[in-house]
Amino acid sequence: MGWHDMGSWAMGWGWFFLLLLVVGVVVLVVVLIRLLFGGDRGGQRSSRPGGRSRALDVLDERYARGEIDATEYDERRRRLEGQEG
Repeated sequence: MGWHDMGSWAMGWGWFFLLLLVVGVVVLVVVLIRLLFGGDRGGQRSSRPGGRSRALDVLDERYARGEIDATEYDERRRRLEGQEG
């Protein structure tokens, strides 16, 4: 095994590490963009366009359909608003 063979072997690993570096940079950029612009899509407190949570929207819908009474609505709304603030 001469110096020429070692050089081609090292060159192959060089390309591999370069590819690994490029993939790492792309993943880092995607993660940063999602953190800056994507928000928390899977979290409990996902904000709605009007600044309301999905839980408050569901609570309003249940109250409007008559599934819960005013007392239960008020209690749950206070709890949800306490969690968000």
